[in-house]
Amino acid sequence: MGKGGFHDFHEREWEKYDLAVSPDTPLLWVLRETLGLTGTKYGCGISGCGSCTVHVEGEAVRSCGVSISSVEGKKITTIEGIGATRIGKALQKAWIAEEVPQCGYCQPGFIMAAAALLAQKPKPTDEQIDGR
Repeated sequence: MGKGGFHDFHEREWEKYDLAVSPDTPLLWVLRETLGLTGTKYGCGISGCGSCTVHVEGEAVRSCGVSISSVEGKKITTIEGIGATRIGKALQKAWIAEEVPQCGYCQPGFIMAAAALLAQKPKPTDEQIDGR
């Protein structure tokens, strides 16, 4: 086992984690199984669906396809921490007000992707929202 370490934004504080996990372990499994941060969901396992989206240094990343060694020393924000940010808090309120949630399983990924987009483009066009 190698060591991996990163910082996670949680409850308005950056918390540093030093971990003894295999360097090729997907970030998703470290978050869920090692750290107990289960808000980030497993969906497809091939970085296609987005339910595992987290922010790495502010960029939306599919955590099932990212090894823990590739994020060593980087700042990661999960759905557990996004509500402590200005954009995340506003998104969560809007999600509820607009009655977006259905079963809720993939909602964390959608919120994380939307938060990353809004951080880069505060007034995105429809094309930017659709990813075109």
